Amino acid sequence: MYLLVGLGNPDAKYAGNRHNVGYMVLDAIAEAFGQRSWAARFSGACAEIFIDTDQGRAKVLLLKPATYYNESGRAVRAAMDFYKLRTDQICVFHDELALAPGKFRIKYGGGSAGNNGIKSVASTLGPDFWRARIGIGHPGDKTRVTSYVLKDFAKSEQGWLHELTGAITHALPLLIADKTDAFQTKVTHLAPAPDNERQNNGI
Repeated sequence: MYLLVGLGNPDAKYAGNRHNVGYMVLDAIAEAFGQRSWAARFSGACAEIFIDTDQGRAKVLLLKPATYYNESGRAVRAAMDFYKLRTDQICVFHDELALAPGKFRIKYGGGSAGNNGIKSVASTLGPDFWRARIGIGHPGDKTRVTSYVLKDFAKSEQGWLHELTGAITHALPLLIADKTDAFQTKVTHLAPAPDNERQNNGI
């Protein structure tokens, strides 16, 4: 079994925010695999899907913590304990200021890079879990970070955002089969980051 977590904030007013791109990815995955209903579990919204891989069919739990971004770890830990999962069976999708808009990277373990959601998850699980990092770029001034991540994606960003969520969904069987390098390669091949970072940063 695999647990896929999308970081974000639950209120409707945050739905289009850059901070909610983790939610957006999980919504796209759920829809692509025919699951449109979410249940309230583990202090969040959950959906179960099944993914066919070259190693067989796998059950995957999708979790959108409703604890608000900075307290995401409580929900992730509750799901992990209930299903008795290892940390290498958990992948967290989140926005990444340190990556250019539309750039995608996946890694196992590491620091939080100032991301309070990842810091919260690491405080409950430890540092060793998969992080699927979706670049949103940096506003250029650290005093503008909060307002930037809590602002909706610009219209100029919608193209790469749609392509990237689609690419992640298409390549997902590779992630579930523990072929993370192949997963990242396929995602970046299907949805390369835009060339014009300034335009796609909504600046």
